[in-house]
Amino acid sequence: MRNIADKLKPGVSRSMHLFAAPLLWTAVGIMLMERGLGWMGLHVTLRLLLIALLAGTAKSLTVLDKTAKKVLSRIMGFSDNTCIGAVYPWKTWLLVLMMMACGIALRIFFKPSPLLGAVYFAIGWALLLSSRHGWAQWLNWLRRR
Repeated sequence: MRNIADKLKPGVSRSMHLFAAPLLWTAVGIMLMERGLGWMGLHVTLRLLLIALLAGTAKSLTVLDKTAKKVLSRIMGFSDNTCIGAVYPWKTWLLVLMMMACGIALRIFFKPSPLLGAVYFAIGWALLLSSRHGWAQWLNWLRRR
């Protein structure tokens, strides 16, 4: 029975985990930034964009960088054939679901606006900026191989 379970498990190499972690942050970050820019509109003031960039940078440097480094350290302890879903611990997946629910609630209760766009842009920029740790770790892994 154990052999069947092992064959069905979506296990991947540590290298794939190191690639998947920053890819997810990068993809979601770009999507949020694009959506945020769309809501801010072409007439967005440079000031609003600058505030969003500064807020996102602050979030990246004070919160997300620590999380990214913790995730990467965890991945480095993985053996090959670890389930791809283990790229993040279950508490992180729960947090992702809660953040998605908050995003849906924001769109339900508030019309897209330049201010909401700036919030989305800031969060996206924070994710994108903090993904740099994962990309660096993945590239270092490839160079050592």
